[in-house]
Amino acid sequence: MGTRIRIACGVAAIGLSLTACGGGAGNSSQQGGAQGKDTATVAFRTPNWILPISAPGFTQGENDIFSTALYRKLYSYKLDGSSSDNIDPRRSLAEAPAVSDGGRTLTITLKDNTWSDGKPITTKDIQFWWDLVTTNKDKWASYRPGGFPDNIAEFKVKDDKTFSFTTKKAYNAAWFIGNQLNRIVPLPQHAWDKGDAKQTFTELTEAAKDPKSYATNPLWKVGSGPWKLEKYVPNGEVVLAKADTYSGPDKPKLNKVVLRPFTGDDSEFNVLRAGQIDYGYIPPANLSQKTYLESKGYTVSPWYGWSITYLQLNFNNPKTGVLFKQPYLRQALQMLIDQPTISKVIWGDMASPTCGPVPSKGEGCVYPFDPAKAKQLLEANGWKVVPDGQTTCQDAAKCGEGVEQGAPLAFTVTSQSGFTATSKMFAEIKSQMAKLGVQLTIKEVPDSVAVTPACKPSESKCSWDMSFFGSQGSWYYPAFASGERLFQTGAPVNLGSYSNPEADKLIEQAQFSADASALTAYNAFLAKDLPVLWMPNPVYQISAYKSGLQGVDPQDPMNLMYFQDWSWKS
Repeated sequence: MGTRIRIACGVAAIGLSLTACGGGAGNSSQQGGAQGKDTATVAFRTPNWILPISAPGFTQGENDIFSTALYRKLYSYKLDGSSSDNIDPRRSLAEAPAVSDGGRTLTITLKDNTWSDGKPITTKDIQFWWDLVTTNKDKWASYRPGGFPDNIAEFKVKDDKTFSFTTKKAYNAAWFIGNQLNRIVPLPQHAWDKGDAKQTFTELTEAAKDPKSYATNPLWKVGSGPWKLEKYVPNGEVVLAKADTYSGPDKPKLNKVVLRPFTGDDSEFNVLRAGQIDYGYIPPANLSQKTYLESKGYTVSPWYGWSITYLQLNFNNPKTGVLFKQPYLRQALQMLIDQPTISKVIWGDMASPTCGPVPSKGEGCVYPFDPAKAKQLLEANGWKVVPDGQTTCQDAAKCGEGVEQGAPLAFTVTSQSGFTATSKMFAEIKSQMAKLGVQLTIKEVPDSVAVTPACKPSESKCSWDMSFFGSQGSWYYPAFASGERLFQTGAPVNLGSYSNPEADKLIEQAQFSADASALTAYNAFLAKDLPVLWMPNPVYQISAYKSGLQGVDPQDPMNLMYFQDWSWKS
């Protein structure tokens, strides 16, 4: 999924267990890194998926950063408004698509680039990627039935440099370019192809599931990115070395980047304070030490994301799902979340309210914090509100279809462990809800996504009530902030099984209409309908890096890291 998780090990929510790495000797010189002037050391959770075809359970942000360093995507994007459809012409492997046939056909021409072994990148490598994902789409994390590649009527290779997609319907070109073509990664057909797409895919995925062999397996030696893998320790340190044969214009200025994981906020911050790491982060609990770090030669830079944060509701839970299906109850629960105060006090002004599905500055929420109105809503709909006790349904006829008399408002929130600010936030929300007799039990786990899957009411795994995986934002969007992967019926990241025909209709309109009002209408409807509870949206992280390290800012709002831009001030 597209959730992004802090890149330092130990504070992330998904994936492998956490193992400490050594701090490493060094100094806080602005002119050179902790390991020398040709190297930068980065607090970074150990990636655990190298194949540039996303797989379920391996879609963490650090895996995307890692894979993109080794294998360039067809298109890179930037959100600064400087180019058509947000395409980054400098980093992209192809020219911008030529749109014809009433918007249905996009013709793409590859630029001149080579693989690390000198072979040219051609349409054979696009065809190879296409064959792998279409033949094995059920195993591709980016696949949604009816979406890419199901929405393609014809894929056609015209010559070594040119290919085209003809879609079954005419899409909004901005949406298709930003949210569909972003998935294409040319793969080295000459090095990987076994002649059968299923056999090849099986062998590649099996190799990708063996991290201990990443640095030695010949498969991963042929890449297209600015970096090559020099060292990989499972759950430990990863070293990227400059790829001397890299053909792109953004050639690395450093010789090496060391990705170093930590067991948690405290261990990372201690090493940062000691000047033994070049790029790390300040945990929200330590933001008061910002001035101290700056006095030691660090630049502090909040990393703002193209993101939203929310608390997932399980509409299919056999016990509490019927409660979440009551719009008035979702509204009352939303009114008990004091987003502005939590953003200011707990997140140190490094968060802003989420008001709907499209990223914003957190202004104009439909349901602002209002406990008195929440109480009125509950009482008007048949609930006996017992402050600091247990609120129950007193009049089943008013409580809503399927809600039994005596049903309590009691829920378990499954949240990420390892985040001090998140723990404090839920303590505050629990306290506010208790004032109206809504009882929350907070259950912290290392992997809140894995234990709160989309499910059918009859399945044992459907027992969860609420799920939070947003300590650095729940969802980071691609270039176009539409909701087909999040809130459409049956969407792959719709873990709570929210379903509303009107929402589905508006999501489709945003995909097909070039009119900007379609996205506005979608945002307005879901902001009001509450498919989830909107939560304070924190910055991805409060980055701190040696002031002599150039090229770090601006940090990518879609949460990629371009280490090739970094260099030490001479």
